[in-house]
Amino acid sequence: MSTVTVTDLSIPELVAEVYVAAPLEARGHLLAQLLRPLGLLSLFAVAGGIFAKARLRGGWPNPQIRVEDIQAIRAADVVALVDYAQQVSVEAVDGLASLLAAMPPLSRTAAAALLITLLAQRARQRLAARPAGIR
Repeated sequence: MSTVTVTDLSIPELVAEVYVAAPLEARGHLLAQLLRPLGLLSLFAVAGGIFAKARLRGGWPNPQIRVEDIQAIRAADVVALVDYAQQVSVEAVDGLASLLAAMPPLSRTAAAALLITLLAQRARQRLAARPAGIR
């Protein structure tokens, strides 16, 4: 039995799969987690600015994404957002594991379970790679 590693699968694609399968309220929470560390200017560069528009309509600094915005955001947009968010704050993406675990119906899906596992594995790898005094 081989161990799946973070590099074997695309975390952005798994997040997008979870997003598409999630109910609207859960989608809003997922987006809020990913948008939180990103500045408005950077959001205009991602997915044609769809997230910047949604964030502006939803308020600042704690975005409340509107239902019509959530419905307009597609899987490809989420992939682009996660790709970008990982460059800015890998911790924000890794924080999705806790968020998903707190949503039992969603966390029981295969994609969410795999995503939680991969994010936890990546967090452990990052922690293990730090010098002993910084942990």
